[in-house]
Amino acid sequence: MTEFSSYQEFFPFYVGQHSRAATRWFHFAGTHLGVLAASAALALRRPAGVAAFPVIAYGLAWFSHFAIEKNRPATFGHPLWSLRGDFQMIAVMWQGKDGELDRIARGQRSIVLPEDDRSAA
Repeated sequence: MTEFSSYQEFFPFYVGQHSRAATRWFHFAGTHLGVLAASAALALRRPAGVAAFPVIAYGLAWFSHFAIEKNRPATFGHPLWSLRGDFQMIAVMWQGKDGELDRIARGQRSIVLPEDDRSAA
């Protein structure tokens, strides 16, 4: 498991775990469907139905990791930061800036060498 000293350090890693737009959109849909199901349960005064939120949200998200990204969800190692990252990622998507998430994800896949190592190559 990768260790991080802050959420700001974690977030680019989190986005990198969602490098494909389809994965991000599964997260987007799962979170919104989960909120909708939980809200309906509360409106119908069936509080036990609120449990549908994590089942739906994590179910679609984890499916996307295993079927699309072919990686292990960051939630398994960093559950709270992953939840925060999911909401931040969705907020960026709501702003119409999915391309910014692509840029961050691409940055996680590249290796940047320090200046002095480049001259040796």
